[in-house]
Amino acid sequence: MKLKYNAPVTLTFALICVIILLLKYLFFPEIVSQYFMVPAHAHFDIKNPFAYPYLVSHVFGHSDWNHLLSNMSFILLLGPILEENYGSFMIAIMMFTTALVTGVLNVCFSVQPLIGSSGIAFTMILLSSFTNTTRNEIPLSFIVILLLFLLKDIIQIFETDNIAHFAHLVGGISGSLFGYFMPKPLRSSNNRSGS
Repeated sequence: MKLKYNAPVTLTFALICVIILLLKYLFFPEIVSQYFMVPAHAHFDIKNPFAYPYLVSHVFGHSDWNHLLSNMSFILLLGPILEENYGSFMIAIMMFTTALVTGVLNVCFSVQPLIGSSGIAFTMILLSSFTNTTRNEIPLSFIVILLLFLLKDIIQIFETDNIAHFAHLVGGISGSLFGYFMPKPLRSSNNRSGS
């Protein structure tokens, strides 16, 4: 029996997040706030070219171990399955797109800085409900997940609780759009040709 690096994008992403948090606690307490955080709209320097990587890098930074574990529990549970179905390249594109969109919208509209990968977690949660459907189908499980996860965030979006409800909503919308408009997952077409 041997170990297999079965989901390279998901596992590498998780490993980078863990390393950054370890660096924060062991050596550089300000690493997350300096390099892995999107500032609120009033603090983003549009003229500074070094500010633009933060629009994506924020997904690698987390405030503490609880924050990291709450996001990674979904990402590590769903990521490998989605990566097997859609392929590593497509999952990487989806993660990058979600990070960029949540970062840009945070800079445009939010009064709070943004850190963490909850947008990616919500993308994967909603995307996972589409993995066993064909095009132009909306699964009932998607509707239930949408109501359970996103309705709660819509209600709480106006509370000041330091949770990025905005990123959850954007991630959920991204996962929904990816799931509905993406071509049939790779695994399903491979299974049909082999049976």
